[in-house]
Amino acid sequence: MTDIFSEEAGRAVVEKTEFVKEAIWLPLMAVHHQNAGQPIIKDKTFTDCLFEGPALMVPVSDCHFDGCNMGAAKDLNSLFYTPKGPVLVGAVPFENCRFINCRFSQIAFTGHPDFITGMAEGLTKASEA
Repeated sequence: MTDIFSEEAGRAVVEKTEFVKEAIWLPLMAVHHQNAGQPIIKDKTFTDCLFEGPALMVPVSDCHFDGCNMGAAKDLNSLFYTPKGPVLVGAVPFENCRFINCRFSQIAFTGHPDFITGMAEGLTKASEA
């Protein structure tokens, strides 16, 4: 059994591009990428995965969420944080990633105002359907 905190496990996570039916502890995934010199998690597809926090996720560009459960919140606005400065310290950035039928637990989202507005509107429409 591989130690999930080992350098070997970290390299495997960073090199992997397809994740299917996996539980992903987002803080650990972020650390593995940082340790590999890749501050942005990019070019990955996640299908039927569970993302666990606590974490703040920032889709930097070209990220798609299809059929995802973004988490338990009575008010969907509770899932979104508005950036206050030019650098998002502590946020986990994603670029060119696709999330298909994933679930998010204790994950909040931030990013460009257009992303936040679009994501909130999409979630509102999905919850009303």
